[in-house]
Amino acid sequence: MSTDDDVTATQRSGTGSVARREGLGAEPTAEPTETVGFIGLGNMGGPMAARLVRAGYRVQGFDLAEPARQAFAGTGGTVAPELTGAVRGASVIVLMLPNSDIVEATVRDAGFAVEHGATVIDMSSSEPMRTRALAAELAQRGVTLVDAPVSGGVSRARTGELTVMTGGEPADLDRVAPILTQLGTATRVGAVGSGHAVKALNNLLSATHLLVTCEAILAGERFGLDPETMLSIFNGSSGRSGSTENKWPNFILPGTYDSGFGLRLMLKDVRIATALADQVGAPDPLGHATAELWARAAEALEATADHTEIVNWLRKDASR
Repeated sequence: MSTDDDVTATQRSGTGSVARREGLGAEPTAEPTETVGFIGLGNMGGPMAARLVRAGYRVQGFDLAEPARQAFAGTGGTVAPELTGAVRGASVIVLMLPNSDIVEATVRDAGFAVEHGATVIDMSSSEPMRTRALAAELAQRGVTLVDAPVSGGVSRARTGELTVMTGGEPADLDRVAPILTQLGTATRVGAVGSGHAVKALNNLLSATHLLVTCEAILAGERFGLDPETMLSIFNGSSGRSGSTENKWPNFILPGTYDSGFGLRLMLKDVRIATALADQVGAPDPLGHATAELWARAAEALEATADHTEIVNWLRKDASR
């Protein structure tokens, strides 16, 4: 299942006012009075669903992968052997899936027989325009869709400290706020689809930051500069970013490349962001250049490569 990047910033609503932020990630306090269907129990979804179990929700979890289902069984949640069992009797259904194709296939599956009046929370990294279209489709079935993609990675999924970007009508977001409270800190950014939009744009920034940071440090190395010294200068200067403060010192310099966010997932989000810019007629020449370079790295590196491994592609193959 999809994971995500950990760079975030205060967002604003579509009206220009400061978006509403809800302090989340509290210790479990909920009474076990609501049934939640949770579809997608992978690297991110598994720990998120487990937090809802500990918070007292009756969670019915489903994933196509048997190891993911087995891991969830150890949390005390109910493992559904099929999609139907995950949504049966659930007033809220959480989707934590890789992309819009899989989200749409899931909600259109005959087994996705959700109750009239239920709310679906799409926490996947989906495409904003497709999210809006799907919300309209579900509304015809008497089902509400809100989007709430996350940032923060697996470690923050475990601790309930994710950044959650939500899109939807205020009343609908009020309805699911207690659930999101167990997962992190939510910012309301606008109408349905807005969460997916800002998530993709965030990762476009993150991908661009990392790419140019790698270029700068590799140039400095060839000149004879020490990477750690460069990072200390950048982090006290205007070149500071999540890449200089976190990715380089924690995953690239040690050579672990284990941030938990795949390179191809980053490329997917970058392409969502550039597609959105094209759809709304915004200028994005740098975004497209970023997407092209990340695509070249994805072709050259292993399918399972962490996104921080783009530095190895730059070292070996970027000039070919």
